[in-house]
Amino acid sequence: MQYQDILNTIQLELISKKHTGKVATYIPELAKIDPKKLGIHLYCINSGHYYFGDSNERFSIQSISKVFALTLAMSLYSDELFKRVDVEPSGDPFNSLIQLEYENGIPRNPFINAGALVISDMLISKLANPKKQFLEFIHKLTGEQSIGINPAVFNSEKAYSHRNAALLNLMKSFGNIKNDIQTVLDFYIYQCAIEMSCEELAKAFMIYANGGKKLSTNDQILNPQKIKRINAIMQTCGFYDEAGEFSFRVGLPGKSGVGGGITAIHPGQYAVTVWSPILNPKGNSELGMFALERLTTLTGYSIF
Repeated sequence: MQYQDILNTIQLELISKKHTGKVATYIPELAKIDPKKLGIHLYCINSGHYYFGDSNERFSIQSISKVFALTLAMSLYSDELFKRVDVEPSGDPFNSLIQLEYENGIPRNPFINAGALVISDMLISKLANPKKQFLEFIHKLTGEQSIGINPAVFNSEKAYSHRNAALLNLMKSFGNIKNDIQTVLDFYIYQCAIEMSCEELAKAFMIYANGGKKLSTNDQILNPQKIKRINAIMQTCGFYDEAGEFSFRVGLPGKSGVGGGITAIHPGQYAVTVWSPILNPKGNSELGMFALERLTTLTGYSIF
């Protein structure tokens, strides 16, 4: 597959692609990002790395971190984990309180905010130093020890975290949060404030394309059965209430974040990350979705 030629074609198409989206503003620090930033990095199991644009510049991964949190939690817990968080698409906004009330404090899936907060709570219960150990897990996946958080994004998000605090309080009232609410909230925001580049995210997501193995070292990070489950949740729940649209247009498991990143995988083939901060009304990167749609169209391959 001539991946670089395909990416070059996509880059040319993106230059003239009209868009109507805007950068995220509900976290003030994210509103400062240059909307013209654009990069993509594809890491192929068989032939290596292909990229263009701002693929080496780090950005706030935001909700993409939820995949890493779920992976770490699944390495520490058995199926008991899924008694506290479900695996169904939400069909509602990622921070909905109404759905959570109806369903007695059990979040629909681990990738909406409520679900990710439960996963954070479970990690806190198991890890002696959650922030340090979570970051070490990212370092292990990427081989990059310099990855860390953006303090400005962390503080900005923490100052406007009232709705997430409300989600935690509601779930606490149903007995589904075990630890201190502020401790859980602080850890969750820490995960979201981690900065990574397209290349680093593609490296980290290689385990989901490669049966749980880190390609560069052949280390088994998680067993294939659990990787299969994570990929399934990414396919059905990775894009909030636009997961169906992403499957329809792109046809790959993936996860988005309001920092403008989308990472997707083709099992047995590649991991790919695209970054464009311009978001559509559902909170997903507008140009990122277009770029990945063109990737699976031009290659002729998706998981379908």
